[in-house]
Amino acid sequence: MTALATATSFSLASLESFLESRHEPQWLLEQRRAAWRMFSELDWPDRREEEWTRTDIRLFKLDKYAWPPAVSDATRMPASVLQEGVQLAGASAALDSRPVASHLDSRWAEQGVLFGSLDQMLVDHGERLRPFLQRRIVNPYHDKFAALQAACWSGGHVLFVPRGVAIELPLHVFSALTDDGVDMGRTLVVLEDGAEATVLAETASRSETSGGFHCGATEILMGRGATLRFVNLQDWGHGVWHFAQQRALVGRDATLQWTIAALGSRLSKVNQHVSLVGEGASCQVNGVLFTEGKQHLTYHTLQHHEAQHCRSDFLYKAALQDRSRTVWRGMIKVDPGAQKTDGYQRNDNLLLSDQARADSIPGLEIEADDVRCTHGSTTGNVDEELIFYAMTRGFTRREAVRMIVSGFFQQIFDRITIESVRDALGQAIAARVREYQ
Repeated sequence: MTALATATSFSLASLESFLESRHEPQWLLEQRRAAWRMFSELDWPDRREEEWTRTDIRLFKLDKYAWPPAVSDATRMPASVLQEGVQLAGASAALDSRPVASHLDSRWAEQGVLFGSLDQMLVDHGERLRPFLQRRIVNPYHDKFAALQAACWSGGHVLFVPRGVAIELPLHVFSALTDDGVDMGRTLVVLEDGAEATVLAETASRSETSGGFHCGATEILMGRGATLRFVNLQDWGHGVWHFAQQRALVGRDATLQWTIAALGSRLSKVNQHVSLVGEGASCQVNGVLFTEGKQHLTYHTLQHHEAQHCRSDFLYKAALQDRSRTVWRGMIKVDPGAQKTDGYQRNDNLLLSDQARADSIPGLEIEADDVRCTHGSTTGNVDEELIFYAMTRGFTRREAVRMIVSGFFQQIFDRITIESVRDALGQAIAARVREYQ
């Protein structure tokens, strides 16, 4: 039995066994070990910290989860929601932090596109990817979870699109968990100048009630004039602890449309940052959150304007039922040199239960004097008159609530350019809606 097979916890010994099995270049091993040292030194987040004051992780126990993970039965992958009915340019899948399969249409491979398992791409194209991994788009020392991810990541995905190449069909990346499994996936997307792509990123568990631990990172780097549409569906089982750092660097005249839909997990704490680093860069970020039971979803967003003449538009919508809770904390940050900034953020919350709670904390930090930055937030219950109106026309009460919830999210669904993806997200949410009490 190998050392890798016998490692059973997050420890220096299990990390070294893990690294020994991967045959990675020295520069990456040094990165990982430095991150582990930081992980060992940092304290767990405390509710006295502003970032964590509304998110209680005292019941989370890292020792409950094994690392490195055991080999899982990859023939039992969960069903994909986003992939159904979509013609793809390529797909990459991982289960419990281990690559399962990947493929890319030869048309795009011949044009220099790299796509698939990040683990394998490091073996085949390590020097090509080295500058992007060493850039550390996501800060590996942001907190203890970020340091753990930087030290132990595996089973991730990568997309590299060379200068001027436009991939016409979407690419699908899928990360899945078995019950009480561990996912430490890292997704890297790099678009060189003038490149264009659409990525459908999906996470799921084998069952709705599954537990587990996800500690992930998403890194996006866009060159001048690049265009990226990135759709992310988080549909972990309702026992999964979900922690993630997500950051995009948007270059000069580049355009990013980033849509997230969060339906699963027991508790989520996600930092989603977009940095507009080149003049004329723009981004549109859309968030759809639907919670039930005792779910707790926290999303902290940052629109960081570092260059002038940039535009950002963040719209997050949450619908909550039962005793669930969401926390959205958004910030527009404008650097001194980022004149002519146009920044907007909005968070709307629809309460489907008197016991649900939505915290909305928008913020501005402006250090330039020629800008237009606005924010807004709304929270309210379902209008009983709307339910009554629909029921007088033959709808059941549950059907009426479903229709109202669908209409609440429609503004974001309309922004998704792939019809089948738009419909799949709407159906996934509608299936979870119960009668409003």
